[in-house]
Amino acid sequence: MNRTEKKFLECVRRLELAGAGDALLVAVSGGPDSMALLHLFFAVSSVLQCRIGVAHCNFSLRGEESEHDETFVREACRTLGVECHVRRFDTAAVSERLKKSIEETARILRYDFFDELLREQGYTRIATGHHVGDNAETMLFNLFRGTALSGLRGIRVRHGSIIRPLLSFSRKEIMDYLVEKRITWRTDRTNIDIDYDRNFIRNRVIPLIEERFRHKLMPALQRISEHAGELDEFIERHLDRLIGERSGLDLKAGKLHIVTMLDLTLFERKEILKRVFRMHGLTIDSKALQRVTDLLSRQSGRSVPVGAGMVVVRRDGYLRFLAAEPSAGADGSA
Repeated sequence: MNRTEKKFLECVRRLELAGAGDALLVAVSGGPDSMALLHLFFAVSSVLQCRIGVAHCNFSLRGEESEHDETFVREACRTLGVECHVRRFDTAAVSERLKKSIEETARILRYDFFDELLREQGYTRIATGHHVGDNAETMLFNLFRGTALSGLRGIRVRHGSIIRPLLSFSRKEIMDYLVEKRITWRTDRTNIDIDYDRNFIRNRVIPLIEERFRHKLMPALQRISEHAGELDEFIERHLDRLIGERSGLDLKAGKLHIVTMLDLTLFERKEILKRVFRMHGLTIDSKALQRVTDLLSRQSGRSVPVGAGMVVVRRDGYLRFLAAEPSAGADGSA
């Protein structure tokens, strides 16, 4: 094992991302990050006592290049003796049907495919090749979009069945490893198209900041990400205790006792409301959240529409999340 492989193994063990008996599904596009991830796991799989397989998504967005990517990944897996699962998508057609962006549609299709493989092929974890630079890009993207504090956590090293073992690796470390091991990769030319916001941040914003503040941006964002993650974990545990100790807070039923809510800090009220929003599949829009928070101090009978055919009503001493009647709408008084 070389130095990079030893560091990778230590990260996986320290963070308990994989171990004996695990079956790891490595998401491989053919790009440098995913190819490094595949070879790193291949190098340490016998030590970890786990098996690995590969999932490749052909989104059919780049013509022959998409076909070449698929062929490249299949051949790489054949050479390593690793099982390869490939799924082709008509992403553009699905995007139009769902009325979502190409990026969002591809993300949905990708993770639906991964979940299917977990259910049907016995895999226990999904590994993706996100690294330090991806985390910085995500944090800045969230910041420019107007994120809450939790958005500064960036990409989590573990989220459900998804693991991201390269989050402590820089792009330079990854490229150096590929060169040292003579591992080839594919280049996706759409990654340089700055019409996409993430590409603009990656190719224009981050390099400009690093030119001025050399070697400071990535470590600073990484520290913020770690601190935000620690704070997020503290808040979640605090809310769990708070909800368990207070009566009248039935989040699943969408029924919140107003006097109990008003006894909390404004921050606690909003965090509890965010949980209710998530439980009911609602988008946490800052304006809607503020209007529901303000409803706590309004007269009984007032209501606020919150999307997805739901409305929040102040009634009988409670805030109630209810299905909106067909003719119901905002009364304009909240």
